[in-house]
Amino acid sequence: MVISPEKLTEEVLKGLLESVITREGTDYGETELSLEEKVFNLLPQVYAGDLLITYDEATETVNLVTAESYRAAGQA
Repeated sequence: MVISPEKLTEEVLKGLLESVITREGTDYGETELSLEEKVFNLLPQVYAGDLLITYDEATETVNLVTAESYRAAGQA
């Protein structure tokens, strides 16, 4: 199930993004970004629909997936 970011408060949305980001572990980018910078970079992608917030009822987990990979999986 896809969750629209507009249905979440900004505080909840940022907390969700922080949770997903910290779950990933090590940062392999050229420059080290703070958690706040990473959230700031993801927000426009989420609001634009390039990144989707998905909820899996079976595992009760929330994830971020690209819209492209979501469509490719046949879940659009």
